Amino acid sequence: MTLTARAVVDLDVAGDTISPHLYGHFAEHLGRCIYGGFWVGEDSDIPNTAGIRQDVVDALKALNIPNLRWPGGCFADEYHWRDGIGPVQERPTMVNSHWGDVVEDNSFGTHEFMLLCEMLGAAPYVNGNVGSGTVQEMSEWVEYLTRADDSPMARLRRANGRDEPWRVPFWGIGNEAWGCGGNMRPEAYADEARRYSTFLRNHGDNTLYRIAAGAPDDDLSWTRALMQAVSCVDCQIKPESPIFQGVSFHYYTHAGAGINTESATEFTQEQFYGTLANAHDIERIISLHEAVMDSYDPERRVGLVCDEWGTWWNVEPGTNPGFLFQQNTVRDALVAGIHFDAFHRHAGRLTMANIAQTVNVLQAMILTDDEGGLILTPTYHVFEMNKNHQGATHVPAMVLDGPTVDVGDKKVPLVSMSASTSGGTALLSLTNGSIEDDLDLRIDLRGVSASVQRARVLSGQSPAAHNSSANPSAVAPVALAVGLVDGVLAVRLPAHAFATIELELGAPSF
Repeated sequence: MTLTARAVVDLDVAGDTISPHLYGHFAEHLGRCIYGGFWVGEDSDIPNTAGIRQDVVDALKALNIPNLRWPGGCFADEYHWRDGIGPVQERPTMVNSHWGDVVEDNSFGTHEFMLLCEMLGAAPYVNGNVGSGTVQEMSEWVEYLTRADDSPMARLRRANGRDEPWRVPFWGIGNEAWGCGGNMRPEAYADEARRYSTFLRNHGDNTLYRIAAGAPDDDLSWTRALMQAVSCVDCQIKPESPIFQGVSFHYYTHAGAGINTESATEFTQEQFYGTLANAHDIERIISLHEAVMDSYDPERRVGLVCDEWGTWWNVEPGTNPGFLFQQNTVRDALVAGIHFDAFHRHAGRLTMANIAQTVNVLQAMILTDDEGGLILTPTYHVFEMNKNHQGATHVPAMVLDGPTVDVGDKKVPLVSMSASTSGGTALLSLTNGSIEDDLDLRIDLRGVSASVQRARVLSGQSPAAHNSSANPSAVAPVALAVGLVDGVLAVRLPAHAFATIELELGAPSF
């Protein structure tokens, strides 16, 4: 059976700018994300630069990754940054109680992370410790990283081999304060976020974007408390600008039974469509948080940040359950495509998003082994195919009539799409969420004449198809044949597929 759908893209109707930071990444001291993923040490036989694995860096640079969040996650609220500076052999160890109950030797610390960001060309997003740390500890970390003069922390940084300060624009004020970050109530954490923000100072020309840790999923009590705190509605003296600049939330996708309960590679048709339903639900959740934020901040001075998102399946059999190593399939790629379409539509308020995580953990871009093997996942390819949306202008893309599937009491669309323009080009992203049917899609390109420059599609023999050391290219983008006649694109997408179409734009059309 072949499904059909019609869509319209208004190439001349400029919307919000899609922040490059919606394509952010996340690296936690969890399983083999840092150790064995990014970091192999200078003595490793695997090619590295000062201990940082070079092939991982090279692969990620091809994605133009805009920022990298570190050191957590839950790990952030038990991490004390002074343990990760100075001579490696003198650094104290600690127990990583959240992730595998393993001993952390702190060989990858602040200087190593900043070198990694420099190699990637990514802005650092440092997540500070509220749960077990202090205001002074976090304030001094900012000073250590970003102050240029002869201050105490700048002197300490120089003693550890770095003369000039770094630029660190993004700063997280704890993580998941409702759970592993302290089991706080929203109002209690909101007061802490105000207090910490007061002492996270801008040094020199390094201006901080302070991100308060917000809700799980659609728990609006957190967003409401934080916006009440930042807006200071009942205060006699109000700050000239928001005391923190971002409010976060986290959202993980599963098939219906909950996170960490289902297989990454073995699933039924019902579970496949349940996954797509939960992926589409990100739009409802963003809209709810936006509505609360708009009521307090109609000028949109405070950004919404989804700094953990992605699929969360059972770990691969035989691996440490605390290391969260899961395989990555075509189904995961479709989840990513659906999320990005929603992110683009909400780019006016949504300022950052970070997939969890970058290497070897959850919905990773890259899977590595200790012998030097490296696999690019289907999700990696979605990021690469979509990278020209970064910094582009969102334009309306609407599916006028398309197939749906019933999941419980919901009708879940099987077609997802978004579009953007940049200069004289446009990029369209398309997803066919049918598990078994091809899709004939007709897209009316309005407002500007266009010609097709390149079209690619990502799919596999089944939604469970994935890349492995035996077949590293089982799921990889290939050319897609499309037609364009009188401003109408004709596209046939295979089942369970993600595609991008790159256009060159011409003169206005009437």
